[in-house]
Amino acid sequence: MNTLESLAASVTLMLAAVFAVAEPLSKPNVIVILADDLGYGDLGCYGHPKFKTPHLDRMAAEGARLTSFNTPAPFCAPTRAALLTGRYPFRCGMTSNPTPDAGPVADAVALPKSEVLLPQLFKQAGYATGMVGKWHLGHKPGFLPTRRGFDEYLGIPYSNDMRPVHLLDGERVVEYPVVQATLTERYARRAIRFIEHNKEKPFFLYLPQVMPHKPLACSEESYKKSGNGLYADVLAELDSQIGELFAALKRLKLDERTLVMFTSDNGPWFGGSSGGLRGMKGSSFEGGYRVPFIARWPGRIPAGHHSAEPAVTMDVFVTVLAAAGIAAPADRVLDGRDIMPLLTSSAKSPHEAVFGHQGPRLATVRDARWKLHVLPPNDMRLKLEPDGRWIDPRGPDGVTILAPYEQYQPSDHPGLRSGDASKPMMLFDLQSDPGEQKDVAAEHPDIVARLKTLYDQLNKDVPPPPVKPKARKP
Repeated sequence: MNTLESLAASVTLMLAAVFAVAEPLSKPNVIVILADDLGYGDLGCYGHPKFKTPHLDRMAAEGARLTSFNTPAPFCAPTRAALLTGRYPFRCGMTSNPTPDAGPVADAVALPKSEVLLPQLFKQAGYATGMVGKWHLGHKPGFLPTRRGFDEYLGIPYSNDMRPVHLLDGERVVEYPVVQATLTERYARRAIRFIEHNKEKPFFLYLPQVMPHKPLACSEESYKKSGNGLYADVLAELDSQIGELFAALKRLKLDERTLVMFTSDNGPWFGGSSGGLRGMKGSSFEGGYRVPFIARWPGRIPAGHHSAEPAVTMDVFVTVLAAAGIAAPADRVLDGRDIMPLLTSSAKSPHEAVFGHQGPRLATVRDARWKLHVLPPNDMRLKLEPDGRWIDPRGPDGVTILAPYEQYQPSDHPGLRSGDASKPMMLFDLQSDPGEQKDVAAEHPDIVARLKTLYDQLNKDVPPPPVKPKARKP
């Protein structure tokens, strides 16, 4: 009997040891991939007739795809802040881009340390946290990723056209000038290394890739291989490296316990495609805000699922925390909602409306059908040369910015430029007029009033725009 009791005790201890090791692996891994300036119409699975993105297309076929996913701002840093905090940019103090070469004010912009970020919450829950790619939430000492919850970081601290373009590993400069043609592959390789090193415990990986932000660049193996220009070359390489990441998950047997989300920070620059929407990056038309969103989690998200219900970047924050069983902060307003029901069922949007910024101000409000431009819609305006070309002051110079010279021009505009002239309080029916061509505010005053009421309710929380100092008289 003693022998049997001893054997039973040994088995119990062995099982306890097994489950003690296995328990962390019961927590899902989370990977968020953020493309830079990828347009709503840039991917094959979103209808592009020429650009080839087979791995992302497969991700959509094996997971869920949203077709009314919006960013809260049509440019970089505010959207990135919203993703990592779950809050509209006006709440998290990030309504402009930190920029090292645009004067002392822009150079000092940073996400306040009072904000609670996804990596901090995952880290507190026992996750390994890694970031590879563009940060753009403050590049001064004390504000870099390794001070905001990430165990490790490799990337450029702001956009790849902002001088000085240097590559950081942690907080140490490891390359300057940066050979931008190598970045997509190097970022993917570092991301896979992070996964390999943390395969025995749960991890959160944030992978904000460099492309297709200008200046466009890709490896020699991809350059001029697509037959559809540099933009297509760049997308093909980005897609290929995402395929390598999925292959690594399968090789490491992590596929079924890893939630992967893919989206973009705003609409496209010249050379890309807004998929028939009006406007582009920087615009408050849909081409500036609406972006692809794909999520894949085998066994949890049904293959081939699609939803046209509105969602917004802040939803990523709440959704991945809920998927990991991590409590969201309760001491602040969160604008994101758990959109897992949108990814798995025919559920309606958790948002009565979603809103869009123009700088520090709210500009737009939309629901599943209607979009109201409270402020007059803006679009990209650039000063052109007499021959119609634009000289990019941040273009490749072969010395400080290393990338191909054949960048795209305003003639390669990615979105619609037609439609009714811009004015305040324009209303568009996005179901029948997704390209925002005809203002129907006069025909639907009740819709205008309802959306304006929602706008006014949120706008009460928006701080007044900062007062610009008056120029001194000489």
